[in-house]
Amino acid sequence: MPQQTLVGTRIRERRIMSEMRQAELARQVGISGSYLNLIEHNRRRIGGKLLVDIAQALDVEPSLLSEGAEAALLSTLREASAEANKAEPEMKRADEFAGRFPGWASLIAEQHQRLRSLEHTAATLTDRLTHDPHLATSVHEMLTTVTAIRSTAGILVDTKEIEPEWRNRFHRNLNEDSQRLAEGAEQLVSYLDDAGDAGAGMTLPLEEVEAMLNAHGFRFDALGQADAAELRAFVDCQEFLTTSDARDMALTVLRQLRADARMLPIEQIRPHLEDRTVDPAAIGTACGVPLSVVLRRLAAVSDELLPMPLGLVMCDGAGTLMLRKPVEGFAIPRFSGACPKWPLFQALSRPMQPLRQTVTVTGRDARRFDCYAITEPVGAIQVNVAPLYHSYMLIVPRDESGVSEAEVGSTCRVCSMEVCDGRREPSLLAVGV
Repeated sequence: MPQQTLVGTRIRERRIMSEMRQAELARQVGISGSYLNLIEHNRRRIGGKLLVDIAQALDVEPSLLSEGAEAALLSTLREASAEANKAEPEMKRADEFAGRFPGWASLIAEQHQRLRSLEHTAATLTDRLTHDPHLATSVHEMLTTVTAIRSTAGILVDTKEIEPEWRNRFHRNLNEDSQRLAEGAEQLVSYLDDAGDAGAGMTLPLEEVEAMLNAHGFRFDALGQADAAELRAFVDCQEFLTTSDARDMALTVLRQLRADARMLPIEQIRPHLEDRTVDPAAIGTACGVPLSVVLRRLAAVSDELLPMPLGLVMCDGAGTLMLRKPVEGFAIPRFSGACPKWPLFQALSRPMQPLRQTVTVTGRDARRFDCYAITEPVGAIQVNVAPLYHSYMLIVPRDESGVSEAEVGSTCRVCSMEVCDGRREPSLLAVGV
């Protein structure tokens, strides 16, 4: 039912909530009870001064009666209904429900958003606790230290006579190992305290590089003419890069982004995006540059040229993610293996063959994306030398929602698909897996 035809329903519900009789409201606004009855049953349109008078009598804003629930609330209700797959006939009546029961509607919307937030937290924690190399290293070091303490203590207990010099050495080892164990436990507890924050506790050089790139929006126009020394100086002063490994990786990425910007300036891209249509293959053909350059450049300049930013994922020939520019709705794991059904990995089996596929990412949002992928060799091709490959995938959000022919996930541990030939491990979210 359209929003404008529900004004009478909202008036009736507000009047009942105010414990006001129909005759009393009609008297206050100067109309007959029968005419108000027709209005409340949506048989007479209402507006202008009469709507204002009724709103004043009910002590509400006129817009609450004329417009009903806010668009954001209605959108959330429709999302909750669609994801439950149990209320299809009532989806078109979301505005009527929100208008008649605003409290219940708000509660459902809040619970739906909280559920989405909890699922995101579960995905983050599962990804980190299952595959985090820092966590694995910390636990290994603590177990090693505990074993050393137990071994030393066993020697002191089982050996009846020990020379004072050796006894003192064993006592010193116990003290040092105990201190190391206490420090390791304190650091691990501190790390786990921050584990619920998806952006906290960056432990890998790649994460530090991505934090720097995101802080600059993947744009480094001022470095277009910088020489090697200036580029190194820029990297050395970045607060996100705390290790030499991270700085070396950042330097490699910046060189690549600078080379891409020189090959495909933003002025050449702008005319191809005026109609908001993204066609990487057409841009590459028109500008005479490799498709991989187009994909990287579109991801870098999309924040400026398009209403919705584009995402980018890069991996090596082993399928290890090397660079990530996330986009809302397309979750990219931090540590664990990504979904093998991504076009990014399909392209690895077909080097130099451009791929385009519309996919739906599983989850409560069920968002659709156009993915463009290409695998290209690293460096020059040499005789009798097996080439190495890098694969790139541009992620383009689509306006419409729904399910496409190709359904993909983020990582197996948080994928809700019950039947999938590519599943590597059980899911925390899928029923029956």
